Amino acid sequence: MQSRLMPSPRETSMLDTQELRAAFLLEELFIPGEIRCVYTDLDRAIVGSAIPTTTALDLPNDDALKADFFCQRRELGVLNLGMAGSIVVDGTRHEVAPHDCLYIGRGSREIRFASESAESPAIFYLVSYPAHTAHPTVKASRADANRVELGTRDDANERTIFLYIHLTGIQSCQLVMGFTEFKPGGIWNTMPCHTHARRSEVYCYFDVPPAHRVLHMMGEPTETRPLWVANQQVVLSPAWSIHCGCGTASYRFVWAMGGENQAFTDMDRVEISELR
Repeated sequence: MQSRLMPSPRETSMLDTQELRAAFLLEELFIPGEIRCVYTDLDRAIVGSAIPTTTALDLPNDDALKADFFCQRRELGVLNLGMAGSIVVDGTRHEVAPHDCLYIGRGSREIRFASESAESPAIFYLVSYPAHTAHPTVKASRADANRVELGTRDDANERTIFLYIHLTGIQSCQLVMGFTEFKPGGIWNTMPCHTHARRSEVYCYFDVPPAHRVLHMMGEPTETRPLWVANQQVVLSPAWSIHCGCGTASYRFVWAMGGENQAFTDMDRVEISELR
């Protein structure tokens, strides 16, 4: 398991492009046939992936956790960005179709990922936060998600938000998770932008066409910084940083949060005219 320590706002303002990417962007998280995880001091989140091909993959217990098993003191959210697969949690098999989400509660000991087809594998995206209480393991399909329609065609940000793990959906300790999908012509996400003084956020961009990119904006509202993000790359977003993006083509992204509360609407809005 790799580790990332987050720079402060002052340090961030002095980073060049490569240093900025090294600090906030996970560029090579998704590797076929492997499980990869990154630990960050950003609310002690772990971000990872599991892409099983010819054989199933067991979620390892890294020494850095100082635990008997991965979810001994943690909860885990999994969203499938690929094709059909399955996840076995303590002997119970969960079929996970594209865009399905599985919440795995604290205390779950054995977690195994498998794909239905090695040629067209499942791509499991993982986000974990510490948990001080246990909730049941629950699966939700795309059809089960609470849908929120936002944006307008004129503002080029017409989109659907699929909420899975949240206050009125799958119950968790502190994890909030879902994904956003754009309508035709929609390219701007989370605009006007905002910050979260009470929690961090992790953005995973997926279904970005190979020749295209998403321009992810981060940093303090008056000291913004750009990150050009490719398909299946992840941005770590501290509580003090804005997070918005504009694609050169249509795309989707998974958002996941953890921190002081789980209220999806708890955000500090930043007006477009205030950005620098």
